[in-house]
Amino acid sequence: MSSVWLVAQREILARARSKAYVISTVVLVVIVVAVAILTKLIGGSGHSDFTVGVTGQTSSLSAPLSASAKSIGQSVATNTVPDEATGRDEVKSGKLDALLVGDGRTVQVVVKKDLDTKLGNALHVLAGQVAFNQKIESLGGDPADVNAAVAGAAVTVTSIQRPHTYNTQQLVLGIIAGILIYLSLLLSGQMVAQGVVEEKSSRVVELLLSAIRPWQLMAGKVVGLGIVGFVQMVLVGGAGITAGLLTGALTIPTSAALSTVIWLVVWYLLGFVAYALTFAAAAATVSRQEDVGGVVTPILMLVIAGYVLGVSILPGDPSSGLIETLSMLPMFAPTLMPMRVAMGGVPVWQLVVAVGGMVVVIPLLVLLSARIYRNAVLRSGARVKLRDAWRAA
Repeated sequence: MSSVWLVAQREILARARSKAYVISTVVLVVIVVAVAILTKLIGGSGHSDFTVGVTGQTSSLSAPLSASAKSIGQSVATNTVPDEATGRDEVKSGKLDALLVGDGRTVQVVVKKDLDTKLGNALHVLAGQVAFNQKIESLGGDPADVNAAVAGAAVTVTSIQRPHTYNTQQLVLGIIAGILIYLSLLLSGQMVAQGVVEEKSSRVVELLLSAIRPWQLMAGKVVGLGIVGFVQMVLVGGAGITAGLLTGALTIPTSAALSTVIWLVVWYLLGFVAYALTFAAAAATVSRQEDVGGVVTPILMLVIAGYVLGVSILPGDPSSGLIETLSMLPMFAPTLMPMRVAMGGVPVWQLVVAVGGMVVVIPLLVLLSARIYRNAVLRSGARVKLRDAWRAA
C-alpha cells in the first residue's frame, strides 16, 4: 500500500499543480456561483409576463383578468390609465402590452400590432367568464355565488401510495448534480487514460514497473486522480450550495442541500473508481495518444447515455420508471442516482441496491482491469486486443 500511496502522491502533485486543473476548477466554481446569483435575480424579479392597461370603465375587469391568467399559468399585471387616449399612447410606446377598452360588458382590447398568443389565451378565458356572469345575471342569479361554488368544487383523490411532490428547485438541483457528475467522470476518466498512455509511450512505465507491481501503479493512479477529482467536486458543489443558500436562490432546507452534496461526493467516488479502472485497462492496450479516443469511446458512451437520459426525461417525468430502473444498474447509477437523490423521494431500498451493486462490481473490475493492465501495459506498437491481453501470461 505504501507503493500505491507513493504513486498516488505523484499524481496528486502533478495534477493539482497543472494550470488546466486550477483553471477548470475556478471556472466551474464561477459558473455555479453565477447560476445561483442569476437564478435569484431572475426568479426574484417579480415581473409579470404581461402588463395590460384598464380605464375607469374597464377597471372592473382587472381582477378577473389576473385570475383568468393565473388559471392558465400566466401572470398579468394591470395598470389604470386616466383615459383611453393615454392608454393608446402607452401601448404605442411599449409601456403596455395591451389596453382594455369599451364599457366593461365585453372584452375589447387594443394592441400595438399583434396580440400575443399567451395573452390572447388569458383574454379569451376572461371573455368566457364575462359572458358566463352576464348569462347568470339574466337568469336572476348572483354571479359571485355561482363563481364561488364553481371555485370550491374539487375532485377528491385517494392515493393507495403516498406520492412524492417535486418542486422546481429540487429538479434544478438534480440536473446540476447530474451535470457535475457527468463532467467529473468525463474529465477525470480521460485523465487516467491519457496518463497511462503517456507513461507507456515515454517508456516511463518500464522504469516504474521495475520497482513496483503493475496493479500498484494502476491503483495509485486511480487513487491519486480520484482524490484530485474529489477535491474539485467538493469545492464546486460546496460553492454552489453556499451561494444558493446565501443569496436565497435555494429555499430548500439546509439539511437537504448538504445531503445533496454528500451524495454527490459518494456517487462521484463510486463512479470514478469504477470508470477509472476500465479507462486504465482500456488505455493500456494502446501506445499512442491518438488511439486513446478509440478505446475509451465505448466506455464514455455509458457515461454520456446516463447523463442524456437523465436530463431529457427527469425534468418532464421525475418518477419515470425507466430512469428508476436504470439508476439501480452499476453502469448508469453514478450519473442517474445523484439526480434522483437531489430531487428527493428515492426509496431507501433503491439506494441500497444501487450502492450495493457498485460495491460488488468494483472488486470485479479491480481483478479484470488489473489483469488486462498487467498484460498489456508493457506491450508497445500495435493495439493489443482485449482477448490477447486477457490470455497473456
